[in-house]
Amino acid sequence: MTEKQQQNTSDGAAGVRLQKVLAAAGIGSRRHCEELIVAGRVQVDGQVVTQLGTRVDPARQQVALDGRVLRAEPLRTFLVDKPRGILCTAHDPEGRPTIGEWAREMGAPLQRLYTIGRLDYDSEGLILLTNDGHLAQRMAHPRYQTEKEYRAWTDRAPTREEVAAMLAGIEDNDERLRALAVRVKRTGAHPLIRIVLGEGRNRHIRRMLGALGIKTHRLRRVRLGPLTEKDLRGRRLRELSAAELARLR
Repeated sequence: MTEKQQQNTSDGAAGVRLQKVLAAAGIGSRRHCEELIVAGRVQVDGQVVTQLGTRVDPARQQVALDGRVLRAEPLRTFLVDKPRGILCTAHDPEGRPTIGEWAREMGAPLQRLYTIGRLDYDSEGLILLTNDGHLAQRMAHPRYQTEKEYRAWTDRAPTREEVAAMLAGIEDNDERLRALAVRVKRTGAHPLIRIVLGEGRNRHIRRMLGALGIKTHRLRRVRLGPLTEKDLRGRRLRELSAAELARLR
């Protein structure tokens, strides 16, 4: 495709950016797709395109990578019971198992994955895996305050004053860690605490409890927005229905 043709394709607000079309077909991240375009490996209607920002109409134009015509991956979202010892990342340089690898082994047929409601390596429970970037961005935005509920098994139960401090917010490394609700479910030798968060930060609960001198032995997320453990229906991974997705939007 000539420079003039590429410019004509890029002009105007109509169409979709070429790298977005590639990403929607499960080729990889937007950045990786941009590298493929610049390298001259992408064709539109049989002509090589190398200009970033090129817009195309996927319904009328044919997009190919190395001569292979691409089809958009259908949007799918899975509710997942993440085990401990799994990273919520695409790749780990240390070779530890990642959520994408685990999910595909469990039967999730997604090439491009977004994790909604990340959990750290040592934590377990509900997350969402999707190839719907718009859904992932919406649920991650602080404005929507997607509630997340946890059970924390600790070395001791918090006092009333410490519960009040968690509800008011605790400063840690220049961040304010706050809970929307805290309830001590069990005391004694094996305390159990129910904690609800709105906006979650990295290792939020472990850091918040740790600032009070409370050690977390086990942490499990049992609710993500309107979805609970019961919605897994006894499985480790289950695709959500259109009605369930509507509850998330």
